[in-house]
Amino acid sequence: MVWQIRDLLISRGIPCFVKNEYAIGAMGDLSPFDCWPEVWLTDDEWMPKARQILEDWQNQQQGSAWYCRQCGEENGAGFELCWQCDSERPD
Repeated sequence: MVWQIRDLLISRGIPCFVKNEYAIGAMGDLSPFDCWPEVWLTDDEWMPKARQILEDWQNQQQGSAWYCRQCGEENGAGFELCWQCDSERPD
């Protein structure tokens, strides 16, 4: 999920990176809380916009499935494109 969130923010023009990307190997020597990967913004100015994007994304994830107008395939709430034919989700 960390990489999905990072990619979502980057696709919306928000500069960010994954911290602790390789720290999982230190688990045991470090607390699990210190090893979990985290998405960090490169500048705190982006925080309000990033929060809104993530809130919208979470609401979309909790929505209902939709059917593609092109091929009729059922797609999960989190898909913006039909996984079968790449058609865009209807508004």
